[in-house]
Amino acid sequence: MHVSQWQNIVVGGGVIGLMSAYLLAEAGESVCLVEQGQLGREASWAGGGIVSPLYPWRYGQAVSALAHWSQDFYPSLAERLLRSTGCDPEVQVTGLYWLDLDDEVDALAWARQHGRPLAQVPIEQVQAAVPPLGDGFARALYMAGVANVRNPRLIKALRAALDQLPNVTLLEQTPISSFMRDGERVVGVLTAGGELRSQRVVLAAGAWSGELLATLGLKLPVEPVKGQMILFKCAEDFLPSMVLAKGRYAIPRRDGHVLVGSTLEHVGFDKTPTEQALASLRASAIELLPALADAEVVGHWAGLRPGSPEGVPFIGALPGYEGLWLNCGHYRNGLVLAPASCQLLADLMMGCEPIIDPRPYSPAGRLG
Repeated sequence: MHVSQWQNIVVGGGVIGLMSAYLLAEAGESVCLVEQGQLGREASWAGGGIVSPLYPWRYGQAVSALAHWSQDFYPSLAERLLRSTGCDPEVQVTGLYWLDLDDEVDALAWARQHGRPLAQVPIEQVQAAVPPLGDGFARALYMAGVANVRNPRLIKALRAALDQLPNVTLLEQTPISSFMRDGERVVGVLTAGGELRSQRVVLAAGAWSGELLATLGLKLPVEPVKGQMILFKCAEDFLPSMVLAKGRYAIPRRDGHVLVGSTLEHVGFDKTPTEQALASLRASAIELLPALADAEVVGHWAGLRPGSPEGVPFIGALPGYEGLWLNCGHYRNGLVLAPASCQLLADLMMGCEPIIDPRPYSPAGRLG
């Protein structure tokens, strides 16, 4: 049996695990990141990368606090990663139009309360700003500062940043079977290749976090929620802004790709793309942007989001299991909330002043 010792083991190689590992390593800690498959190829790869919750006013203050911190931080994070690795995460400010919302009044009240620049705009203004928009929409809200990040490129940049650090070990294709304990303390993880020991373990395994905690007899209310997306190839200037209507969104990338998503399906850990979802997403895309009827669908995939109650992630130490920390359950907002979630976790683990009040995310009292 091979036994190794680090200060921290991070379980899960999505954006939450990668960024958690990065911040801990930057603080001088030794880190081993353990991923059951390939780094960043689950929900972090599959999502759209809008740097905002789809409907921020439908979430509570806990999600808003993380989202606002992250939105302000993303541009500088992208610049820093580009400078240090040469990989550009392509954080692109395009603004976002919401069309024909049922809860427009609530949205505007939320914006006033939080000081966010969300405003009603005439539909004629939207049609002028977004020429390919379909007819049949009557009302619009717009927020100018909303960005999107090209999530596969963000994953690539984070991996490259970790590869440069001498105090980081990355283990892919390494599923863990259980946590190792010494009395009440968690002292590592057990893999098919042997024991990996550490002073602390961070569980950041997304939709799989609940299954892993169940090995300790704990019930974490995090479950997989399948989401399917499609990708069109268009001219680079085809779509100047993100648009969202009837629960579906279109996101432009710098090179002309347009991403359309997404479904919400409770089907366990099944990630198989379906013809039914493809047809539904394509119909939504054409209703939003009729010219997409003639555009090529160059990609169709599915991912599993880590669904959680009210979408509030679990961030912090797990009482009764000394050495075990959680950073999971971000539901639809993992990419949006990652910078703040991981900074909050690092602050708590390193004994620093936390960036925001950590109490809403504490695992204490929130597990079954």
